[in-house]
Amino acid sequence: MALHKGPEKPDERPMSVNPFYGEADPVGGMTEAPPKHRLPTAPMPPATAQQLVHDELMLDGNSRLNLATFVTTWMEPQAGDLMAECRDKNMIDKDEYPRTAELERRCVAMLADLWNAPDPSAAVGCSTTGSSEACMLAGMALKRRWAHRNADRYPGARPNLVMGVNVQVCWEKFCNFWEVEARQVPMEGDRFHLDPQAAAELCDENTIGVVGILGSTFDGSYEPIADLCAALDALQERTGLDVPVHVDGASGAMVAPFLDEDLVWDFRLPRVASINTSGHKYGLVYPGVGWALWRDKEALPEELVFRVNYLGGDMPTFALNFSRPGAQVVAQYYTFLRLGREGYRAVQQTARDVARGVADRVEAIGDFRLLTRGDELPVFAFTTAPGIEAYDVFDVSRRLRERGWLVPAYTFPPHREDLSVLRVVCRNGFSTDLADLFVEDLEHLLPELRRQPHPLTHDKGTATGFHH
Repeated sequence: MALHKGPEKPDERPMSVNPFYGEADPVGGMTEAPPKHRLPTAPMPPATAQQLVHDELMLDGNSRLNLATFVTTWMEPQAGDLMAECRDKNMIDKDEYPRTAELERRCVAMLADLWNAPDPSAAVGCSTTGSSEACMLAGMALKRRWAHRNADRYPGARPNLVMGVNVQVCWEKFCNFWEVEARQVPMEGDRFHLDPQAAAELCDENTIGVVGILGSTFDGSYEPIADLCAALDALQERTGLDVPVHVDGASGAMVAPFLDEDLVWDFRLPRVASINTSGHKYGLVYPGVGWALWRDKEALPEELVFRVNYLGGDMPTFALNFSRPGAQVVAQYYTFLRLGREGYRAVQQTARDVARGVADRVEAIGDFRLLTRGDELPVFAFTTAPGIEAYDVFDVSRRLRERGWLVPAYTFPPHREDLSVLRVVCRNGFSTDLADLFVEDLEHLLPELRRQPHPLTHDKGTATGFHH
């Protein structure tokens, strides 16, 4: 979560209240405007409080027009009804809410089957608040397994984790919080993610694992998980080092099984020890829910698992959080039932078709060069074409925001800091009609941008946020 601090000014303008918010007496609720940064002295009518909050929230962006986020912004009303029924259920209370716990168990079983676990009944897994927590849990399991194998040297030896420089920030957090050295493979040329051979060369006896990304947030491309495993197989043959792989499938693990069935990236590869995904991304559930699965019990050290009494039995749990709502887990189960494999295939194919179509139309404008085309994740990245000097991607992002579209512009990491791009995430709900409106708005603002004497964004570091 973001860190916040108190107000910089001791006395700010109080929030104003419309007199008509008083239900029977228009001035009844107007004796004192509520403060912003301290608790009010007295209660206020619920309608007044609701309207005050509602008015503040009107200034937020429209989530359906947010092409920066991977997070689901639309669900069916039936899913919303189920979530409302479960918003007061605490997911950790397995014995008090046994059916919610059972639905979580079924989701894990469904994912184990979807990701081709050798024995789905032997795979272990859990729900989380999102992929970030799932990645933390997977990293903890990798470190503990490495510590067991190196009990004669640890804690003297410092563990390391190998990954591409394009990983989501949660992996950097994991390495920082759990005192693991992050070894990152830089980008080179037109390769915007991890290179398998370069990753293998960074491994040594202190490597706890290698992270492969099935769907980079920078450009939407899949990392070559099978090639990564092959490179590590060759490393083991040469050196004896047995390095496991964790697949961060935050987005792609809910796309590839339906659209890229011949792509081998999951538990079919013996070196893949664990996989995570975000139920609230292409799992099609409102935030926040994620999933972490391990190939078998050997992949998740037993001492990391806590056990609670569950209807007089034993319920193992593995989580960083304790109390959290069960609503999202129930919504995930609803969505699995509602869509099935064919439904998910249709939804994800539509998103990919929209992404490809918009990418082609953006390229046809002539002012832009595509880096990816939306043919893996339904995501594409593009930059200004050679010869475009009057404006840059940060100008485009700023002008699109004026029309309600949130499209992130950002600079790539080492060694491609010279490259700044725009990225468009196509999710369920970003329809062909909305895509047409987006392209029309982009074309509409270009004539004015072309007349600029030079790019106008001075502080590119704060021009727009990079939203994973």
